[in-house]
Amino acid sequence: MTEAAHMQMNEPEAHFNTTRRPTGPVILDLKNISLSFGGVRALTDISFDVRQHEIRAIIGPNGAGKSSMLNVINGVYRPQQGQIVYRGEVRKNMDCHAAAKSGIARTFQNIALLKGMSVLDNIMTGRNLKMKSSFLMQALYWGPARREEIAHRVKAEEIIDFLEIQAIRKTPVGRLPYGLQKRVELGRALAAEPDILLLDEPMAGMNVEEKQDMCRFILDVNDQFGTTIVLIEHDMGVVMDISDRVVVLDYGKKIGDGTPDEVRANQDVINAYLGVAHP
Repeated sequence: MTEAAHMQMNEPEAHFNTTRRPTGPVILDLKNISLSFGGVRALTDISFDVRQHEIRAIIGPNGAGKSSMLNVINGVYRPQQGQIVYRGEVRKNMDCHAAAKSGIARTFQNIALLKGMSVLDNIMTGRNLKMKSSFLMQALYWGPARREEIAHRVKAEEIIDFLEIQAIRKTPVGRLPYGLQKRVELGRALAAEPDILLLDEPMAGMNVEEKQDMCRFILDVNDQFGTTIVLIEHDMGVVMDISDRVVVLDYGKKIGDGTPDEVRANQDVINAYLGVAHP
């Protein structure tokens, strides 16, 4: 990271109305998490918690372990050490499917949409875990399966209205510009009605206007739906403006944790973003 990135921590470009519902009790508690790939330590003894309804940011220079931490939370990786407590229960042997069923949804750093399908159909895929009809009944589109799909389409249309993408609802997502594809991916995650939404660089590659729109949607999701959000983001102006608390990683270790003002004043964080050499 450059000095300009550090300066951006102190001078955010845009300001948003961050008056939101108060945060609640701890919903997710990560205790002494360590993760290795062979001889490479991706995460070392990291602990932090996430409170209900808050926006919790994870920041740090490239290679700090941010995406690895999200992958631990939603079951892609299983840490060699540490404990994950979700809703007061120790989570054991959690995989991605189980995480999704328990109310954890995810977007990805690299867009993972079905490019040949329409916006509506992509968002409908986020309803899969909510559907109870058998595959055969869905294929025949008969009876309860037909009624169920109609109900799920109503939910998908509500998300389309919320994200203000009505005009492109039937457009194949592969034809959409990058910023709108990111919005569709957010919609697919919201279709699962998650309790915790994990966002991996939701504003990467966006211009200023697209970032402002995405910030507004993230704040509205948090406020109107009450969704707890854990996000990775490199734009420090955005992070400091919309987050309730920020945890900072560097070389797989936690070097800061607190409110945006506390993190902004943390000398270890300043050193990491200025590229101060590690001993």
